[in-house]
Amino acid sequence: MSSTFLGELLSSRLPVIMEIKRRDGHGRDLFQQRSLSEIVSEYHRAGAPCLSVVTGRWFGGTDEMLRDVARLTSLPILKKDFITTEDQIVQAKGMGASAVLLTARVLPRAVLQRLIRTALRHGLTPFVEAVSEPELEAVVHGEDCVVAINNKDIRRHERGHADIDRSLLLLEAALLTGTRCPVSASGIDEPEVAARLITAGFKGVLIGTGLLLAESVQGWSRDFGRWRGVGRE
Repeated sequence: MSSTFLGELLSSRLPVIMEIKRRDGHGRDLFQQRSLSEIVSEYHRAGAPCLSVVTGRWFGGTDEMLRDVARLTSLPILKKDFITTEDQIVQAKGMGASAVLLTARVLPRAVLQRLIRTALRHGLTPFVEAVSEPELEAVVHGEDCVVAINNKDIRRHERGHADIDRSLLLLEAALLTGTRCPVSASGIDEPEVAARLITAGFKGVLIGTGLLLAESVQGWSRDFGRWRGVGRE
């Protein structure tokens, strides 16, 4: 059975997970004097089906930020941090998360599989992030997971250029996990690029910096829709 996060993303006409992140991997301020409430409102107006909240300290996040967002919205929320224990999953649910990030690169195979099962047992969507075929091969219960390809290097705190081709090259391997919801994540700034990934077969994209620095989130979303229309012709 789909949890709310997975179901909302799959059914949305705007399959964009809109991310709330206080700063990027280079330390650049992404809030730009806006309040958390203002950013959540912007995402609502743009039609976000679900949100991601980066709670990792490197990106200026905190668990309290997730709790605050959960109080501001009824949209499903992904807790984006390095989760390595079952207790963290239980705590994430208590903070208001509907999904939890599980980073295959930092988790031994057996631990990843145990955490996927734990998340599902607690009614959360496992959001499994990978950067290689062997990591994707470790995914279990793929039909109930969001399986994401990260276009950046998490070992460098996502600094440097994104490799969008990684997503395109690994899409087939992601689908072999059984997931109904492959997602491309990180380094997707332009609506045209996001639309190209959806046209290629991804069911969603996760975007933070590109939206937070956009002149208008609603404008970005409209452009994304136009590019998707071009892609279907």
